[in-house]
Amino acid sequence: MSDYRLLLSTRLLRAFGFGFSAVLLGLHLERRGLSPAAIGLTLTLALAAATLGGLALAAASARIGKRRGLALCGLLMAISGLDLALPAPSWLMVGAGITGMLGAGADQGPFAAVEQAILSESAPDSGRNRAFARYSLTGGLASAAGAALATLAATDAIASALFGLYGVLGLATAMLPLLMSGSVEGERAGPVFANLRPLLALSALFALDSLGGGLVVQSVIAYWLHIRFGAGSLVLGPAFTAIALVQSASYELSGRLADRIGLVNTMVFTHLPSNLLLVLVAFSPSLPWAVALLVLRYSISQMDVPARQSYIVSIVKPSERAGAVAVTGALRGVALACGPVLAGLAIQGAALGFPFVAGGALKIVYDLGLYAGFRSRRGEHER
Repeated sequence: MSDYRLLLSTRLLRAFGFGFSAVLLGLHLERRGLSPAAIGLTLTLALAAATLGGLALAAASARIGKRRGLALCGLLMAISGLDLALPAPSWLMVGAGITGMLGAGADQGPFAAVEQAILSESAPDSGRNRAFARYSLTGGLASAAGAALATLAATDAIASALFGLYGVLGLATAMLPLLMSGSVEGERAGPVFANLRPLLALSALFALDSLGGGLVVQSVIAYWLHIRFGAGSLVLGPAFTAIALVQSASYELSGRLADRIGLVNTMVFTHLPSNLLLVLVAFSPSLPWAVALLVLRYSISQMDVPARQSYIVSIVKPSERAGAVAVTGALRGVALACGPVLAGLAIQGAALGFPFVAGGALKIVYDLGLYAGFRSRRGEHER
């Protein structure tokens, strides 16, 4: 099996687990007796560890290799699944987030920096945009399948069994990278974190976007639908399956659109209208309206993801790519991690629409800032 297929297989298995974890996590923790604030804290720990762990893994991979780095991520995923599958005190379940592999988002984890560096090395310049689009497409389809599986988790026992499966998937993703050839290690000449100056302004904008995104990560949305409209896993599973499917289709369009109009334009022109839709979710009069707006929003909101990933690795040297993804991801993650705590507190009170209004507003400011600051700067393969 080729390195590219092994990379996509690892991505597929992990995203499948993340797909049902994102739907079930809030409900599962609530069934185990955790308060909304404690659930928000768990998600915050997961997001913070996921992104800050990327810095450590990028540095470590320069020494131990990218394959072993990805294998380590798989072991951490297995630990998270075991923690949630077995009976445990509340404090230990909150602490499950410190592995960084709790499944808060398919693109949030220490693995992201290393995987995307491998992907940029394995794809030709002319096909880089579409390679990142296929990478996102694979994750999106797997997430949809995982969300569909979550429909079965009507009881705590079934949910616990699924988190046990999550641990098994983690072990599988630990083994697959070890089968890759040595060529995936790429260029190691030069420091991983060398010239950060080109990334500072971009990272600040990404952090702003992530602060808004942290208010509306899928686990928070699923929990909000449960609190606001009484939605259970029988509704949430199909809803997030539909969201993941339309999102996956948008990834394929993103690569083609970026080839035509450029990476920055693709990021902004698809992201801005999606954030207007996000604000409207807060004012949904019923569950069908809320789900419909979310599906419509996600049909375009994630088209910026493969474009952003391709852009970051295209404005730095090859040896700095893992570090660039890790640095921008860390700053995004610190901001993203604040969102679930704020959302958890807001969901407890009367401000049920706060996560969507505030998140959408912050993201709109990001879109305008990105276009103003970077519309004239192209990636190396766009010149």
